[in-house]
Amino acid sequence: MTEAKHILLVEDDLTLGDWVREYLTEQGFVVKHCTRGDEVMACFDSFQADLVLLDVMLPGLNGIEVCRQIRQKMQTPIIMLTARADEFDEVIGLEAGANDYVIKPVRPRALLARISGALKQTSQTIPASSDIQHGGLLINIEANRVTYQGKEIELSTSLFAFLCFLANHAGEVVDRDTVFKALKNREYDGQDRRFDVMLSTLRKLFNDDPQKPKKFKTVWGKGYLFVADAWNDEIEKNS
Repeated sequence: MTEAKHILLVEDDLTLGDWVREYLTEQGFVVKHCTRGDEVMACFDSFQADLVLLDVMLPGLNGIEVCRQIRQKMQTPIIMLTARADEFDEVIGLEAGANDYVIKPVRPRALLARISGALKQTSQTIPASSDIQHGGLLINIEANRVTYQGKEIELSTSLFAFLCFLANHAGEVVDRDTVFKALKNREYDGQDRRFDVMLSTLRKLFNDDPQKPKKFKTVWGKGYLFVADAWNDEIEKNS
């Protein structure tokens, strides 16, 4: 029998929190409900969470800061709950280290699908090889470590998986539907911009000009392209 997964729910709306806790318990999860952002880290001392459902607006400490605190110590999957559908929460939340987000009002089956996808993400998306190297970029899969031009780059679980996927398909244009199926275990709905946001974040981290990107390209109407030769060109310039 498979051991039940533990979920830490951080939500100050008691009505919503009780409903989510009851629903997930019925689905076989063990759920701990916390109502304040500044109490989250203490919860990990007594509750080993496999995943965190984290509201953005919380008393004590907002969800974005809580997300950053969690990421400093562990790679537990984080799904943010937000009442805002604008780009601000999407960009800041993903850059803070969230794996995914759900917009309120929460739909039961959609929430369950997001949770299942996040729990499966790491094991399903990381390639079998221990290293991926393109010029000055070295990805060590086994150690979950990325170095660029000799310096270590800190990435969230989602960004690491996305970078690995792109680097493992270097030279191929991968469409959004393929990326969503591989990394989120669902089809692209035609509106979700999370991977566009994550590509922009990768460009910032790896000094790729967003106006004229050379390493991470977006091919209009087709998808994303990881350009292997661009990383080799940097070594030639620096040699």
